[in-house]
Amino acid sequence: MSLDEIEAEYVKAAADGHDVARLHSGDLSVWSAVAEQVRRLEKHGLDYTMTPGVPAFAAAAATLGRELTIPAVAQSLVLTRVSGRASPMPNAETLAGFGATGSTLAIHLAIHALGQVVTELTPLYGADCPVAIVVKASWPDERVVRGTLADIEAKVAADPIERTALIFVGKTLGATDFRESALYDAAYQRRFRGRDGL
Repeated sequence: MSLDEIEAEYVKAAADGHDVARLHSGDLSVWSAVAEQVRRLEKHGLDYTMTPGVPAFAAAAATLGRELTIPAVAQSLVLTRVSGRASPMPNAETLAGFGATGSTLAIHLAIHALGQVVTELTPLYGADCPVAIVVKASWPDERVVRGTLADIEAKVAADPIERTALIFVGKTLGATDFRESALYDAAYQRRFRGRDGL
């Protein structure tokens, strides 16, 4: 349905005294085009609520069994994408710009641009930087391809991926020798830990 058709359904349902439950693809908070739907609902004075699901990056991280932020390795996660037919990226939001921070990158809607991802990020992260691609995160036919910036293109070429994939790039994906956070350190005083004497 087009946005106009969706709007018409909302308005008709409200006029008929019905509630509408719209099942939406993806996570509502990013790349969902829900903002334009909300704007149309508000234009008509229609009440709405949004019920979030599990975002793809969180489901994919669980599949990988990885925390995407590791002390002194990367403490930021960037959710981004590349320009596509539906919407271009703003000029200041580039893979190279985000990559320069060393953050873990969760690159959505970009499996078609894997070559671009590798080309732009290799100088920043190094060819040995871990990459993980999760296809259909949390679905029964979920699939994971792991590699590095040096070999991930060849691995995907050997077993092609067409869509519904999330590309992670970052040192956190392979970090094993890192310092532990203070959060669970025995000497770290917390409000409810009751270790005033330490």
